[in-house]
Amino acid sequence: MVNIAANPVNQNVAILSIGAYRPEHIVSNDELCEVLDSNDEWIYERSGIRNRRWISGDETGRSISVAAAERAIRNAGIDRAEIGTLILATSTWRTITPHGAPEVAFDLGINGVAAFNVTSGCSGFGYGLACAADLVRAGTSKYVLVIGMETMSEGIDRTDRGTAFIFGDGAGAVIVGPSEVNGISPTVWGSDGENAPAIRQNLDLVEYMDRAEAMQGTDASVEKMGRLSLVMEGPRVFRWAAITLPKALKSTLDASGLSVDDIDVFIPHQANSRINDLMKKNLGLRDGVPVANDIENTGNTSAASIPLAMEEMLATGKAKGGQIALLLGFGAGLSYAGQVVMLPPAPAEASL
Repeated sequence: MVNIAANPVNQNVAILSIGAYRPEHIVSNDELCEVLDSNDEWIYERSGIRNRRWISGDETGRSISVAAAERAIRNAGIDRAEIGTLILATSTWRTITPHGAPEVAFDLGINGVAAFNVTSGCSGFGYGLACAADLVRAGTSKYVLVIGMETMSEGIDRTDRGTAFIFGDGAGAVIVGPSEVNGISPTVWGSDGENAPAIRQNLDLVEYMDRAEAMQGTDASVEKMGRLSLVMEGPRVFRWAAITLPKALKSTLDASGLSVDDIDVFIPHQANSRINDLMKKNLGLRDGVPVANDIENTGNTSAASIPLAMEEMLATGKAKGGQIALLLGFGAGLSYAGQVVMLPPAPAEASL
């Protein structure tokens, strides 16, 4: 019997560094309400959001992905030639083909590496981190670059009271690699296709193309054709979160071999401050454990929200490198992914 060679196994992996990019344009609730039928108080009470960042000028999903990744690479102090895989978690790359990861790799000067997109909505970073940790553990790649990037402002109806005020743009990136001690727990993840339509596009791509074709040669406006945009049933998502997330958090802790008393920092997806407050209460965290609140000035950035929130906490001193953090991403799919991680050092180059 032949013996097929196997890669050397790295039992211990960790997040070695973090980098982020926040678009220059800050959009306040007041500015948003110039076109949205709402007000600052109503938005803040229901979401915890006061400002969000939207791309402008020359900024694109591609450029902000590269900017965040460059900072993560420099903060890690590694030779970029040793990065074996690039994972881009996003649901807002402008094209399905080509997918974005190879183009980002080219811009970073690591053309030729394995590069792929993960499209898992707001849990995308957690899915990407899971893949990265296992790639390093298996010896498939020495270092893996994981980027969470979204340009949500390009796919929302800015007059929709259900979605327009929630979403922002940004990119966060981490380097995952071997470590003396293990810094990433097994991932707990799952999905609920029955409730998937609670977060959806208003049109699928075929419907959109059919409408566009039908209106060729006419004077119909984009408004009449219907813009491809995001639709969300907020109460349905909230109910799903209230039932699903406490179980996911408990399972994540169980998989890590730690208890809630071992958690130094809680960094949930920045979806809604009310959901985060509910999770904090159900978890029973120790008094004084900091909870990420990047949503207040960054909004919900989907797959980018956890690395952005992590970078903000490290850069401002709310959290410190080496502390134990509980992460949980959740959203479109409906899907979720949780890990317990050891935080990387505070970034020498931050985005704030």
